[in-house]
Amino acid sequence: MIEEARKAGLHRLLLADEAATLRLAADIAAILKPGDVVALSGHLGSGKSLLARAILRELAGDPALEAPSPTFTLVQSYDTPRGLVLHADLYRVRTPDELDDIGLVEDIERLITLVEWPDRAGTRLPAGRRLDIVLDIDPDSPETGRIADLSGGVLWKQRLAIAVASRRLLDAAGWGDARRDFMLGDASTRAYERLTRPSGETAVLMISPPRPDGPPIRLGKPYSALAHLAENVEAFVGMDRGLRSLGFSAPEIHAEDLTTGLLVIEDLGDEGVIDAERQPIAERYEAGARLLADLHRHTLPAILPVAEGRDHVIPEYDRQALAIETELILEWYAPHIAGVTLPAVTQAEFARIWGKLFEEILAQPATLTLRDFHSPNLIWLEKREGHARLGLIDFQDAVLGHPAYDLASLGQDARIDVPASLELRLLAAYGAARRSDAPDFDLADFARAYAILGAQRSTKIRRHLRPPRQARTASPAISSTCRGSRAICAAISNIRRSRS
Repeated sequence: MIEEARKAGLHRLLLADEAATLRLAADIAAILKPGDVVALSGHLGSGKSLLARAILRELAGDPALEAPSPTFTLVQSYDTPRGLVLHADLYRVRTPDELDDIGLVEDIERLITLVEWPDRAGTRLPAGRRLDIVLDIDPDSPETGRIADLSGGVLWKQRLAIAVASRRLLDAAGWGDARRDFMLGDASTRAYERLTRPSGETAVLMISPPRPDGPPIRLGKPYSALAHLAENVEAFVGMDRGLRSLGFSAPEIHAEDLTTGLLVIEDLGDEGVIDAERQPIAERYEAGARLLADLHRHTLPAILPVAEGRDHVIPEYDRQALAIETELILEWYAPHIAGVTLPAVTQAEFARIWGKLFEEILAQPATLTLRDFHSPNLIWLEKREGHARLGLIDFQDAVLGHPAYDLASLGQDARIDVPASLELRLLAAYGAARRSDAPDFDLADFARAYAILGAQRSTKIRRHLRPPRQARTASPAISSTCRGSRAICAAISNIRRSRS
């Protein structure tokens, strides 16, 4: 019965005391967005005003904020770092038409609105953005206990499920009393929070719900399936345990909810591989090249255990995945950013050239390819030794591909200007490390594959550009693309000239 209610979007929480109510307020405040309406219902004395006040204090970032119940003023506004927030108490409202007089529904889509006694508003509150919280006294603990029933509109269903599941996971894992601070997310649907216990100990909450399928674009499959992007958090778990088994510093997993897509993982810190001026620290970049050489000497099984009855199969970085990424420049960047439509003959020649290059890449032995091995995903761990000094994150999209791909990701980092001299040092460090284990390692063949895959990677990165920065950021990527093929370079340059 409880599971059926959850599927319907209803969640029942038992709040043992005021501290539990305050934690609920913090969890709700963390996910509120402009346009959201929090409708608080319940009998007198059930705790509506306490919960509303706690949410307001969280939004304001001020635990001492004076937030009296607007029983007589009906509406009270607060200017917070999260935007304007309205707190309404409609107990004295007789008809929904009175809401026009107090301005409650005016510009409601731009505000965060907390409403006590929402039934007095009739149907005037937008259903899709409405979160209903019904409070009642817990009959087993009437002095301090409360029961909260939470349900939301269509735009709340996933957010609410994640918020409730996160709280349950944190409480069960012993992190229930931790402060939660939002961390910068990545270029996906994932989000991260740093957890800090009163003792100062930290961990990271990784929020990675199952990836929704996009529209089918080829062979009835969405882009994510064609490019072999991770569909759920199980890919991260399997890869994490595989990397740790080889002695690499992937974060330890403390707790998990695989169904919702939640992990409590080790906090590797904030020390990266670039300096305060966003320049690469050569020693750390070279450590990355040597780590890759060591990784590429190992063989992970293609099927990695995740949990009882659950495995993660590492996909191959096949022609389909390589091609769909390069074609982004034709199907997305050219028409939507450059503003040009390329002739069919140009597109066919582009595909033909890449097809020949992919034949070279796919004819060579594959190894584990982390795929996003660049500055944002590398953490420097000064107190560790050897390859463990470099922490690894964001490896859930790993594939079995050519070893040159990850070194190209590092040496031609799209976010950092890596000097040519350092890039050559990375190739030399990688080559020396590989030859120490395999004297017949062919650095010349590897360098050619490095150029091809650097071009492939730079070509697909075109999709991340947004005006007005595109003109300033086009040159580095086009320059690195030229290293792979003059014909490809010419095709991309034609796009650039057409835009100009």
